[in-house]
Amino acid sequence: MIEPKVVSRDEWVDARKELLDREKEITRLRDRVTALRRELPAVAVEKDYSFTGPAGAVRLADMFEGRRQLIVYHFMFDPEWAEGCTSCSLLVDNFGHLTHLHASDTTLAVVSRAPFTTLAAFKSRMGWRFPWYSSHGSDFNYDFHVTMDPAVAPVEYNYKDAETLAAQGLTHHLQGEAHGLSVFVRDGDRILHTYSVYGRGLDPLLNTYNYLDLTPLGRQRYVNEFPHHDTYDTDAAGSHSH
Repeated sequence: MIEPKVVSRDEWVDARKELLDREKEITRLRDRVTALRRELPAVAVEKDYSFTGPAGAVRLADMFEGRRQLIVYHFMFDPEWAEGCTSCSLLVDNFGHLTHLHASDTTLAVVSRAPFTTLAAFKSRMGWRFPWYSSHGSDFNYDFHVTMDPAVAPVEYNYKDAETLAAQGLTHHLQGEAHGLSVFVRDGDRILHTYSVYGRGLDPLLNTYNYLDLTPLGRQRYVNEFPHHDTYDTDAAGSHSH
């Protein structure tokens, strides 16, 4: 356990002001990067992808739900799995109230390769309310580089090809499921792909980490060490606060 150094209030304020300067540097840099992200060019989506949702077959255009922008979280859920990835589950636990996005002409949806009936059952178990679609049988996951199978498509993850991934020791990304997020915007009848992010680029969406980063104990565990939220021993988890 980390034991904070105990100092006088004046010493603490001096240290806090020094840290504040560093925090402001990060804020200003983040603002510049966000502006550059908005200026990225776009690529027209040429394929007519088919998904399965609560009402049956839908197209990518349907997933916008009439809004201008669509954010898709690529949730790791192999068709053979009985439950979804714990790391992805932690991230979507942090989605918040989607009405705020809707009011900004933006829809947030989740896509996985598992059959829709499997997704629906797991969604019910976890108490989630976001729209979740199955891309089972579609090229969608492969084209957006969140399912790796060299027999289907050239392997690429986080903008690194198979050779680069292997050379960097990232062999776990050479086969199977991975997570990511992709952004689309409607331009008349066209759908444009504007952004995709993978790996630790999704850290800002892990609000559990954002809160823990403010504390002396910090994150405490790696993202894949968080269990599904309905499997915690609540008595044991709460005992540390008493």
